[in-house]
Amino acid sequence: MVIRQAIPLGRVLGIPLGLDYSWFLIFGLITWSLAAGYFPAQYPGWPVGVYWITGLATALLFFASVVLHELGHAVIARRFGVPVKSITLFVFGGLAQLGQEPPGAAAEFWIAIAGPVVSGALAGAFTLARSAAPTPALYALTSYLGSINGLLALFNLIPGYPLDGGRVLRAVVWEVTHSLRRATQIVSGVGRFIAYLFIALGIWQIISGRLIDGLWIAFVGWFLESAAASSGRQIAIHDLLAGHSVRDLMARDYPTVSPDLPLETVIHDHILATGWHTLPVVQDGQFVGLLTLDEIKAIPRAAWATTRVRNVMTPRDRVPTVTPDADLAVAVDALGAGTADVLPVVDANSFVGAVSRYRLVAFLQAQAVLGA
Repeated sequence: MVIRQAIPLGRVLGIPLGLDYSWFLIFGLITWSLAAGYFPAQYPGWPVGVYWITGLATALLFFASVVLHELGHAVIARRFGVPVKSITLFVFGGLAQLGQEPPGAAAEFWIAIAGPVVSGALAGAFTLARSAAPTPALYALTSYLGSINGLLALFNLIPGYPLDGGRVLRAVVWEVTHSLRRATQIVSGVGRFIAYLFIALGIWQIISGRLIDGLWIAFVGWFLESAAASSGRQIAIHDLLAGHSVRDLMARDYPTVSPDLPLETVIHDHILATGWHTLPVVQDGQFVGLLTLDEIKAIPRAAWATTRVRNVMTPRDRVPTVTPDADLAVAVDALGAGTADVLPVVDANSFVGAVSRYRLVAFLQAQAVLGA
């Protein structure tokens, strides 16, 4: 599952941490529901300001707990040699985006189970802290966080992909079948079945008069179904790409620009002349960066004539690349995880071509139509 561009918050253990814009919605809803509903009902008689301060602090600590949950996945992933691209908070909690699939079923199991273990440990820690809380507000805060972290651990253990429980199930099936592809197919189907159960339960709750609860449960079901279906589509795409390498599809004559060119020249002689919005930057045959239209637009028009490409491009070490002999599936994953519409092809640091998102989509469409 790919999360869109997030608001950067810095790094935790060297891993970029960001906020998806949907996070603000759920953060506001949680704070409001705690301050205006849950805490007044459970602990009547407090000043209104105390309810809101407690609600805000509880919501912040809840999302801190979500970050720790995702860090549990990330730390274990690194121990198995799996890179972690980022951790993003969004409307359904958090997502640690791994740079590749785990190397084996055992790695998949331990990476998946780490998150619920962290949440379970937090539930125990907050429950213990509750007994020593010096004020009613802190008692309420620790009590809620103990319960919600326990529920978070249990919810994530539901065997519906892409929840942690679904990934644990995938690890088991992977170990039995010795096929990651087959395991992903099976757990995606299980995940969709569980998602439909959530949707049906949500509809039943709505019919029973519990509108808000029903809508939320149905919404969770819709999210799970979408994520599981996305996994199924990824399997289909990888099947269509089987046996093809990047060399088969890359454009060897893809236009490039020098890092010393002024932006004005790039716009008139390259972008407007070719129609490409993303251009690899090459110097003496070596790939040194990537220039996008958005980067150019960020520079005032009056400065285009004096600003060089090297001053605005994304440098080589921050650009995903592939080799000519890599599987096309690797190129699809790299393009899907990034924001650029072009993936440079590099052989021993030399630029040899590029794979565009448009060309990949056209190739997949042709493969699907021809039944190849």
